[in-house]
Amino acid sequence: MSVEGEPGTMRASLVGWTESRFDVAWGEVTGAVGDTVTVLPIVVAVAALTDLSLGTLLLGFAVFQVVWGLRYGHPMSVEPMKALAALVIAGGLSTGEYVAAGLLAGGVLLVIGRTGTLGRLAPYVGEPVVRGIQVGVALVLLRTGVTTGLEAPALAALAAVVALGTVALGYREVSALAVLGLGASLAVAASGPITPRVPVPALLDPAELTLSRNAVDATAGQLAMTVGNAAVATSLLVDEYFDADASPDELSTSMGAMNLLALPFGAMPMCHGSGGLAGKYAFGARTATSNMVLGAIYLVLAVVAVDVVASFPMAVLGVVLVLVALELGRAGVDTSDPLLTGVVGVTALLVNVGVAFAVGVVGYHLLARLRTADATS
Repeated sequence: MSVEGEPGTMRASLVGWTESRFDVAWGEVTGAVGDTVTVLPIVVAVAALTDLSLGTLLLGFAVFQVVWGLRYGHPMSVEPMKALAALVIAGGLSTGEYVAAGLLAGGVLLVIGRTGTLGRLAPYVGEPVVRGIQVGVALVLLRTGVTTGLEAPALAALAAVVALGTVALGYREVSALAVLGLGASLAVAASGPITPRVPVPALLDPAELTLSRNAVDATAGQLAMTVGNAAVATSLLVDEYFDADASPDELSTSMGAMNLLALPFGAMPMCHGSGGLAGKYAFGARTATSNMVLGAIYLVLAVVAVDVVASFPMAVLGVVLVLVALELGRAGVDTSDPLLTGVVGVTALLVNVGVAFAVGVVGYHLLARLRTADATS
């Protein structure tokens, strides 16, 4: 390892890894928060609605925030695989299917990344298909959020007021975090003083995995989002923001390795993401320091937040899911083909994301051929 410094910054590199630049600046702290906007709400929801441990889930994010900050040498996002998370939150996947789908996705990503295949596959998926899967995931989360919120309408209304107030003050991006804070406060008030507990990862029992048709379909839908949003779009943002090179295949490889290493120890399916990276940059992150800071934040939360889940009010969680769905939906509707995107999204809601992915890819190429034929006739 080599280290060198310059005024206000420090550079460090590990053999075979990208040189990492660190900066002690407030923007690195606020930038770290920018990557939590959708991460924490989804992580808490998964922990509350499955038998996965919140402490272990947060520990996984803590470790890989640090790992990828050092590996890439600049801010890099680590987010939940949202399609899989939405399905397990909505009850469309069991915990065993969820983890199996994450391992399957990790294996596929590692193979296509190491063989340099992802860059060649991406054009065949099509941007409207990726956006359609995003819309479908948003619709699934929206339906689940509304249903959950209606279990205690008065509490859900209070959470909605907090969200609207946050938006009115000009902080729409953190409205979900504000409502999450409300829910955490209510949970602490109900459960009493927090007892810090160090999460101890336990090795997964293979018998708990369920590699069903449902899990395979969910993996297909997730991979569509991962190829477009977590690999290609993130690669473009890395070049635009930091003048650095992180190819889609390289990102695919790191995501595959991350899931194959982390899921057997109780983590949740994770990926990179252009939304989280854009959030970090918008909030001030410019160096790998933001990843170190966020890793520390997740580690502290992993120790102190375990008791919160058991008492977290479900109606408030429903409003959190609605807010996350709206943000994801906003990104999804920014598409070059609204009709195809809409069809894919509705299919994902009414059938499943695997079928939606297949319908989208077929529809994308049929429409492309029709347009080509019209142009030459």
